[in-house]
Amino acid sequence: MEKLIEKASVLMEALPYIRAFQGKTVVIKYGGSAMVDPALAEGFARNVVLMKSVGIKPVIIHGGGPQIGQLMKRLGKSPEFVDGMRVTDPETMDIVEMVLGGKINKQIVALVNQHGGRAVGLAGKDGRLIEGRRTRYQKNNPATNTTEIIDLGAVGEVARINPEIIDLLDSGQFIPVIAPVGVAEDGTSLNINADLVAGSVAAALHAEKLILLTDVAGVLDNEGRLIHHIERSDLDGLRTDGTIKGGFLPKVAACEIALAGGVRKAHIIDGRVRHAVLLEIFTETGVGTEIVEGSDGGRGRR
Repeated sequence: MEKLIEKASVLMEALPYIRAFQGKTVVIKYGGSAMVDPALAEGFARNVVLMKSVGIKPVIIHGGGPQIGQLMKRLGKSPEFVDGMRVTDPETMDIVEMVLGGKINKQIVALVNQHGGRAVGLAGKDGRLIEGRRTRYQKNNPATNTTEIIDLGAVGEVARINPEIIDLLDSGQFIPVIAPVGVAEDGTSLNINADLVAGSVAAALHAEKLILLTDVAGVLDNEGRLIHHIERSDLDGLRTDGTIKGGFLPKVAACEIALAGGVRKAHIIDGRVRHAVLLEIFTETGVGTEIVEGSDGGRGRR
């Protein structure tokens, strides 16, 4: 009986948030362990289906960097990176499209549908959903004390999100699953960071929340403690002192893009925690780190 009462209490705690977020869009960047661990992947699919069932509009953006690297090695091609960005020649771009738009995207769609959802897979070329431009990357050469322009190939950044196709799917009660492959002005494909695509999609849709799944608890301070709440104005200082660095730089940049576009809150959470998405949305304290525009909100004020 106590277990049944506990389950009822959980439902009662979730009820105010179900009401608050009904009809609202939540953009989720899906990747890391949550995507490769079968139990976590199944849990994620069930979470998304539950969200849709209670009237929330989930939109999934997925990554796939490790899987791209694995296929490249199997094909005898060595991955090359410049400051964390994958150099993408035409052959590599073909691999990126095969892995992201083909294999991974369809696996996620199949898993969500298997658990009762109606997911539809998309990439940037579909309805020109993700229009991009080639990244012009400059790097200082300390040996010559000059700035060099590095050719990263088909690496791009978001120029514009055209959300009409997402709106159409939402109206038909479908769940969009988006691969972060953009389309350039000349129609060629571009490899774009999935975090930045998620932030741009959230801004274009005026989403209620952006949620980024990671393989760590959230943003950690210099002593390894979780920072639960960050205001956007504090981010520059956290970058300067090294609290935010490495792989967290594009994640935090994605949060800034989303907040600047009117998204109310952005969250960086641990995808290794079972049902992390539901815990973030439907509980008083949430999990991970939330980033907000100003001091008008705080933890516990969803």
